[in-house]
Amino acid sequence: MKTVAIILILTISGLVACSKPSSPAATSAPAPSTPKSPDAVQQKLQQYSGPGATDCGRFSVQATADQSKVAADCAMQASQSKHPFYVAYDMPGMSIGVAGNVDGKLFTVESQGTGESAKFSAGDCPSQLRVAGSGRVTCFAPGDMGSIGAGHIAIPPGMPNPHAMPRTK
Repeated sequence: MKTVAIILILTISGLVACSKPSSPAATSAPAPSTPKSPDAVQQKLQQYSGPGATDCGRFSVQATADQSKVAADCAMQASQSKHPFYVAYDMPGMSIGVAGNVDGKLFTVESQGTGESAKFSAGDCPSQLRVAGSGRVTCFAPGDMGSIGAGHIAIPPGMPNPHAMPRTK
């Protein structure tokens, strides 16, 4: 009787383990890179977009063209319908994001570096929302990262324009 009970318990626990949904790691495409806890970029994007905003994702430079297109479509559709949204991209040495609120106002947020030397800036978008050649959503005019806030240069000398960087597949 004791053996039957042990076999029954093992069988049930095996069935429970098999019924768990598959994890996102099982997919072949890289998942969006979302920080474990909201960082300053994520928090500011959420603050700008307001309650009920659509999270269009946060992606690394390794995001596929399909992932970039889904994020871009999400942000562009939300912006056109004046639905709050936000999207962010993590690149080597920097993170940048765009948010839109219920009034259709657009904002950009950027963080460069890490730790105590990190520089953070946020402000109104200098231009209309568009999809850059990289497939990422931006609100900077083509070829011009402009500035976010007074006296801030968005791209430090020697750093390539992240919106002009080629997409990796």
